[in-house]
Amino acid sequence: MEIELSSPDLWTNQSRAREVSTRHGALKDELEEWESLRRAVADTLELAQADQDDQGVSLRLELEQAYQKLLKRLEGLEFRKLLADKYDEANALVAFHAGAGGTDAQDWTEMLRRMILRFCDRQGFQVEVLDESRGQEAGLKSSLLKVTGRWAYGYLKCEAGVHRLVRLSPFDAAKMRHTSFALVEVLPELPEVDEVELDDKDLRIDTFLSRGHGGQSVNTTYSAVRVVHLPTGITVSCQNERSQTQNKAQALKYLQAKLWQLEWGKQQVEKQKLRGEFKSAAWGNQARSYVLHPYKLVKDHRTGLETQDPEALLEGDLKPFIEARLKQLAVNSKQ
Repeated sequence: MEIELSSPDLWTNQSRAREVSTRHGALKDELEEWESLRRAVADTLELAQADQDDQGVSLRLELEQAYQKLLKRLEGLEFRKLLADKYDEANALVAFHAGAGGTDAQDWTEMLRRMILRFCDRQGFQVEVLDESRGQEAGLKSSLLKVTGRWAYGYLKCEAGVHRLVRLSPFDAAKMRHTSFALVEVLPELPEVDEVELDDKDLRIDTFLSRGHGGQSVNTTYSAVRVVHLPTGITVSCQNERSQTQNKAQALKYLQAKLWQLEWGKQQVEKQKLRGEFKSAAWGNQARSYVLHPYKLVKDHRTGLETQDPEALLEGDLKPFIEARLKQLAVNSKQ
């Protein structure tokens, strides 16, 4: 990569140059992390030898502290080994859809998007809102995010599924307890166009007035794009960019990811059938439940992990739940 980066010809293709530069930086940081750990281990071994040879002053407390620091660093690096699937390093396309529950469900959908945004901020991921449809009273009917960063898909794929909320409704004058649902879809941004081939005759492309985020052209030009894949009926849209061409490119990427997921899902169903076991990922099979009243509890129904601090989770503290899910997926992949 360093040889490629030193070539002046690389920068004639800005997109490729940014891709190589970002990848190079990430790998260089990871290599330095391992080398730093190696040096720290060597220093700790020297300290252990000094403690063994010590005739008077004990170094045992310092040694124990150094060991605990090493263990924590190693556990963090071992966690990366769980991110071993083909697209785990890819950028992610994250879609949110309000389900049953009316206005409460739309508000819940926006709360979930905020949770994911907070997590992405903690991880240093860049987020771009590609599309959104707001509810009439509050919240979101749907939204689509593009999350850019190494391991974005690997982390966020663990959040895919139906999320169920139980709380006292802020939209109910009687302050009754309501249950609402929202669906989170997470797809990898496919790095190569050849991953899924699109035939022009299978596509219907419509344009409409953008109602999305900023820019002088919003609501004045037909820059928003909707793409319908006729064989499957899958519909995607993008209205974030000012340019119709850019919105079309983003929409086609999203469509490719949806078609990839469809094919991958078929393969998984066949594998499950061969095992003699299959459970449909239907709307009622929630991945996680968040109870805010009459008690506080978040439970992941896939891993069994629970917490009585839903506020921390909704503020983006997803790491424990993501780690539990990745460990579960790693075990399942070996079966």
